[in-house]
This record gives sequence, C-alpha cells and structure tokens, in this order.
Amino acid sequence: MRVLLIGANGYLGRFVADRLLADPAVQLTALGRGDDADVRFDLATGSPGALTRFLDAVHPGVVVNCAGATRGGARELTRHNTVAVATVCEALRRSGCGARLVQIGCGSEYGPSQPGSSTAEDAIPRPGGPYGVSKLAATELVLGSGLDAVVLRVFSPAGPGTPAGSPLGRLAEAMRRAMQSGDGELKLGGLGVQRDFVDVRDVARAVHAASLSAAQGVINIGSGRAVRLRDAATVLARVAGYGGALHELDGPPGPLRTAIGHPRPDADHASPVAYPYPDGCGSWQQADVRTARDRLGWRPRINLEESLADIWMEAACRI
Repeated sequence: MRVLLIGANGYLGRFVADRLLADPAVQLTALGRGDDADVRFDLATGSPGALTRFLDAVHPGVVVNCAGATRGGARELTRHNTVAVATVCEALRRSGCGARLVQIGCGSEYGPSQPGSSTAEDAIPRPGGPYGVSKLAATELVLGSGLDAVVLRVFSPAGPGTPAGSPLGRLAEAMRRAMQSGDGELKLGGLGVQRDFVDVRDVARAVHAASLSAAQGVINIGSGRAVRLRDAATVLARVAGYGGALHELDGPPGPLRTAIGHPRPDADHASPVAYPYPDGCGSWQQADVRTARDRLGWRPRINLEESLADIWMEAACRI
C-alpha cells in the first residue's frame, strides 16, 4: 500500500510516520515544507494543479493529512488548516489515483460541552475559537468533497513530543523550573479544566487503522474519559518526584491538599505559573469513542500516567 503522509514532521505526524513505517506492507512517502521531506510542498501556498501532478506520478492508495497550525491569528490558522485542506481535496478530485483521504481533525471543532456528557460524532459543532473554526471548516470541505474520506477528530493528545507551549508541556516546564530552583511551591492556573487526553501513539494506531478501513465520515479519537488538569498535575508531580505543594491560582483559596508535600514558607518567593487551556472548549470535554471501537476496531491502550511520564522525561532532560 502506497501512503502519502502530509505533515510527517509535526507533533502527530512523527508518530504516524513511525507507525506506518512499522507496517511492512506500507510504502511511505512524506510530503511537507521541511528539507527532510521526500517531497517539498507547501499546502498553504501551492496550487492544486501542482499537487495533482505529484499524486498522478506517485499514485498513492491513501493520503494522510497531519499538517496544520495550532497557533496564530485567524488568517494564519485559516491558511494552514482550511485553505491547505481545500488544496488537498481539489488535487485528489482532479487526480486519477483514487486515493483514500484520512484527515486529522480535532476535538476543538465541537466547542464547549455540558459537564458530565460524552460528545458523539452527531453533536452539533460550536467551536469557541478561531482554531476550532478553521479545523471545522476543513472537516466540512472533506465531508463535502465526494472523496473516499474519513476525518479523525483527535481530542487532547499527550505523550512524548508534547509541545512545550501546550498546557501539559507548560505544566511540565513549570515543574522542571521549580525543581531546578528548589521552589517548594508551584502556582498553577486553570486546573479545574477537564479534558479527554489520548496518547499520541494511540492516535497513530487509529490513523493506521483508518487507512486500512472503509470507514467514512467523522470518528472521534480520545480516551473516553475526562481528566481534571489538577489531577494530571498531581500525577505529574508524583512521576517527577516533586515534593512541593501545588497552589491553584483560580481555584479555592490556599494550597491544594495533595499528597506531594507542603508549601514553601516564603510566600513572597516568585514561582513559575502555568496557564489554562486556550482551545475554546470551556471547562469540560469528553469524547464518545464507541464509533472508533465499532468501525475501526480501535481502543486506547496507553494510560495518562504513562503519557505524563514520557512528557516529564523529555522536560527533565532540559535540567
């Protein structure tokens, strides 16, 4: 099976590439903007005609699109997340390769949801920010393209390679700095937010399964369980061996009563601060993952503690 992977050097793309390369039946070609891509092509500025000619030459059976932007203004997000996908869809329509498209969407397309609920694929999307809007527009382009296509809506990815600027990455960096400087307390914000974390290696398994399946439409990829960021911080502290106290800036007064130690007596000592989720999804998000189980035969395998341990291992290497 010839697979064209777009965005192989990104956070998710690297693990998708590793997973596909581990399958001896897959012949993988990477397309991207970097020098180490097999073929250099910028979806945001390249023409559908140029991409069509490449598709006709390589003739992939599957195109996996992991490319996109998570940060920036509305114009930049639209260019990299929406216009780029329009280019892919138009090129595939023009091409004679007949490739299947696996598009990586995100849970931010749904926007805020009712606390305690699980969001299924038939929920009406109401994205709460420009990132979610740009990704939802891309999903609609894929679904309306008439292609053999599936969109995997990935919720909150975690694990090795987690960007330092992401909420879990910032949390690990704040804890690393506190340990390096000997701070006995760590001030954190947004710990009441609850998110559905799924390990990037499980996401890669889902992409592989979707490449081999005939499933179409939208499929949620998550753990099926919302976790409070406060609890993730506590697990990370245990994994890291941090013996200080966590102070929640926007929670109840006083230090969090956790099993990781006591606050530093010097109340005036400045300590690192981690900030809340910027994804526009409010205080709660949890995926209904039954469709992934039924149509892809996929279930998450890696628990959050293992994901956090890998995040900490990379952060600790910077000490």
